[in-house]
Amino acid sequence: MKVRKVSPRPKNEQRSAAKRHPRNKWRVHNKKIRNSEPSHLSPSPATAKLEHQLASRQKLKLKRLQKVYPKTVALTPEVQVKSKVTTPATLPHVHTNGGMEVKNGSDSEDSQEWRSYAKSILQNGMGRGGREGRKNSSLMAPEPFEDEEVPKYHAQHDHAQNHTVLVLQQGQSLCFRGRCLLTCLSGRVEVLGFTIEQGQQPYPLFSPPSHCPLTITALEDCTPSIKNKKEGRLEAKAIIRKYLSSEPRKRLLSEVDSDSCVVLLQPLDTPLTRFLSSFSELNQLFDINSKELRSQAAVHDPALSAVGVTALQGPCSRGLVVSQSYREALTSLLSAWEGDFDRCPIILVCGAKNSGKSTFNRHLINSLLNHTASVEYLECDLGQTEFTPPGCLSLSTVTEPLLGPPFTHQRDPDHMVFYGQTDCRADLDRYLDSLKTLWRHYSRENPIIINTMGWVKGHGFQILVDLIRFFSITHIVQLSYGDTLQCNSLTPEFLRAAQGWQTHPPAQPTLAVEPANHFTARSHVLLSIRSEFEAAGTAGEMRHQRSNELRDLALLGYFSQLQSAEPGPIRPLHCFTPYQVPHSAVAIGVTHCEVAPNHILYAANASLVGLCCLGEKVAGRGGPVLLSQIPICQCVGIGVLRGIDMARGLYFLITPVPPALLRQVNCLLLGEVTLPKMLLTMQHGVETELPYVTTDYSFDITGAGKLNVFKGLARPCFGKAKMKN
Repeated sequence: MKVRKVSPRPKNEQRSAAKRHPRNKWRVHNKKIRNSEPSHLSPSPATAKLEHQLASRQKLKLKRLQKVYPKTVALTPEVQVKSKVTTPATLPHVHTNGGMEVKNGSDSEDSQEWRSYAKSILQNGMGRGGREGRKNSSLMAPEPFEDEEVPKYHAQHDHAQNHTVLVLQQGQSLCFRGRCLLTCLSGRVEVLGFTIEQGQQPYPLFSPPSHCPLTITALEDCTPSIKNKKEGRLEAKAIIRKYLSSEPRKRLLSEVDSDSCVVLLQPLDTPLTRFLSSFSELNQLFDINSKELRSQAAVHDPALSAVGVTALQGPCSRGLVVSQSYREALTSLLSAWEGDFDRCPIILVCGAKNSGKSTFNRHLINSLLNHTASVEYLECDLGQTEFTPPGCLSLSTVTEPLLGPPFTHQRDPDHMVFYGQTDCRADLDRYLDSLKTLWRHYSRENPIIINTMGWVKGHGFQILVDLIRFFSITHIVQLSYGDTLQCNSLTPEFLRAAQGWQTHPPAQPTLAVEPANHFTARSHVLLSIRSEFEAAGTAGEMRHQRSNELRDLALLGYFSQLQSAEPGPIRPLHCFTPYQVPHSAVAIGVTHCEVAPNHILYAANASLVGLCCLGEKVAGRGGPVLLSQIPICQCVGIGVLRGIDMARGLYFLITPVPPALLRQVNCLLLGEVTLPKMLLTMQHGVETELPYVTTDYSFDITGAGKLNVFKGLARPCFGKAKMKN
């Protein structure tokens, strides 16, 4: 049990205080007793009578201050007669110590006994002003312990318009969980590297416990202004009057000055949030996690909670942990784009699993969008994709900030290739050839960020060496954690002798932006970042942090595009009218394994398929058209093959891809990526047995069990080389 230190008192005063206050009077269940009447604190009827007599005697001599400001009260053993204690400025009236000031008869015995009694209370941290201070004390937040600081936010909620106005002073931050729509009304704020200024559009913010919490930070206004401080303060107050009714804005106007940032927070209701909330497993997706709940990190603020925001305090409110090497790398990359580098930056971000690559990419994209209209992004990670469902390689042009995890901003890329698996170990050559196909569409007019896999050992490191040589990288950002290196440092000297999967030293770039003779001269800049966040290098242990759960969320985010943009009931996938596709109009193939031709349709039923466009026309003779080999071609999206009608020769397809693009699709590729289980087990509105779900299952059937693949076998070529040696 924590207690506060108090100043020493004389022995006779300690004995009198001990008589008035029994033991354990100041704390109950490890909590401080905040505001209690002095008459209640003393069990003696004589003291209560003394207080009543003194109050009636000095009633006409009460003096009230017109205007005071909060200040710290420091009591010494020798208390002055006329020392005054002010209550917080939010209270309507302020009194002197004990609620009254004694002018005449201050040296009387009654007055001295009362002052001694008040002194004993205030020295134990119980003094909170006069009667009105005690009356309004329930509105104030609990006082923190000495080692804890509870943040205070100035926010007011307007119930009529259902929005909250938040006032932040320069440098003040709000770290939160939840989701909201943010509009900057005055000043500038920053969220994950992106600066939001007055007059810009509203931006959706998503801060689920599966990822690092977002932080809204008030920035200094760097633009020159002809307004003085008084005009700026009046303008900010006028904005508050516009968005708040008379009662809430009175509490907020006193906190506004010319340097304040005023933001508008609104509840965020989108097809994505409605679709995710329809599943019982995801209805608390944006609440605080169990760790934050155990540490009591949530700050109770009714104005913020009304719009779906929960402020955090303590160690959980650190938000994004940025190390010194992180800042230096970010500054160097921004300088390269602004002109310090002689060509358009081609930035490759690499590192082991859980080293912070995805978070750094989002932060870098948002920072670059402060200086350019668009940033290009090449996705090379099949398992944790940023804009597309898992199992796809893509090239995207980013024009809007990324203020949430990947499942909150699923969008159509410029070019995409369906690989069909969450890693590339099965076919490294097809993986590299797919990326080469995407690279040919790079415009070379905007900075590009290349996201890589967390596989940095063995063949994964050789793939990384190939990507650096193929794409003529100008900047390599290599993230690491701990005291041991996860892979070799990718310095220019090391790469000159490194062995790739398809390239060998000395290597010349096959897809170089500039002629080959400039490659060795230009080389690249290596930026090493040491990750210092708490979970660096470890897999997430909380709910929705594991890689398979994040892939399911990305798929659910993709199929949420089927929902109506207008508020209304959620429609499950089986309620949508499917497209009918003739068997003879499209070819079908399996990307990740070999399947007997007469079993392909059984495998494809109720599965995810990539919607691809072959360069040649597909013409069947009434039956299904099967592919003999897997092509590398353009993919416009994914869909669910919800049924196959063999009698009429039709595939039934559900997809958010618009009909104009579907007319170009003539190939369906089946991959290893599967539908989230909750889509099959939680089909609302089905009265009979759930489709595609059965309990009558036998593992005795050949192929019914899970296929276990041992990935530790070396390739035949490496085995022969070892035997020769």
